[in-house]
Amino acid sequence: MSGLRLFNTKDEVTEVMSRLAEVEVDVQGLVEAHMETLLGVRFLASEYTTGPVHGGRIDSLGLDENGSPVIVEYKRGVDAGVINQGLFYLSWLVDHRAEFEHLVRDRLGVTAASQVLWSGPRLICIAGDFTRYDVHAVREHRRAIDLVRYRLFGSDLLGLETVASGSSGTRVARQTRRQAVARAAADVQGASMAELASAVDEALLGLGDGVNRVERKMYRAYQRLRNFACVCPPQRSKLLVYLKVDPKDVDLVPGFTRDVSGLGHHGTGDLEVQLRTPRDVERAQDLFRASYTAA
Repeated sequence: MSGLRLFNTKDEVTEVMSRLAEVEVDVQGLVEAHMETLLGVRFLASEYTTGPVHGGRIDSLGLDENGSPVIVEYKRGVDAGVINQGLFYLSWLVDHRAEFEHLVRDRLGVTAASQVLWSGPRLICIAGDFTRYDVHAVREHRRAIDLVRYRLFGSDLLGLETVASGSSGTRVARQTRRQAVARAAADVQGASMAELASAVDEALLGLGDGVNRVERKMYRAYQRLRNFACVCPPQRSKLLVYLKVDPKDVDLVPGFTRDVSGLGHHGTGDLEVQLRTPRDVERAQDLFRASYTAA
């Protein structure tokens, strides 16, 4: 965001100057009030105390689209300790799973509590800026960490930019992931489905840096700060991919793309893409990229 300039083009072109919040709590309050829209995370609690032994307060607790626990920490400007502070709380969270699941049960219900995914708890750090050492630390660390830079523009505009994303240590190398996907599909439907699943996996992971893959029982999510694609297990002759693309912005093609907004399905996204051949994967590349960019 440091290189982004925003202009108001109504009447005379004027620049809208960016600024930091007056105090940290202003950023926290804004994000907590709209957490699902901004981060794809359902809000659970604010200033959550970790008890007298641990002696701390987690800025925000939430649950993401895939059921992964999320800690959000905020800093008004640059703070070299934000990552370490977040990791300190993340370790506490992993050691207090029952307490977190009880909180989810109280806020979101029994079903959500039963589906909490502990394989990849996440830390999101939102700050005015980060140092190059912060970015390097995230890329080297074996945790799911997102660094998000914020800026306020004028009186009613908020900008968020993902500076760096790190993958949890439970997620394996990209080549290994492709092989695992291929083997799983081969067990189900043979070589053609294996090749198709591998091609989709490679296409989605290859869209850019910081793409994480999260395994759920009924789908596989591809995620930046939030999900941009969900892939369901292969059917007899096709693979279904759900994207965060507005179906109204797409020329729908019967048998290839479908508007599923308001319809129940596994994963997230309102645009269903039906893939049957490697050529379909090529046809879907622009849709994959649009969803990735939107995330």
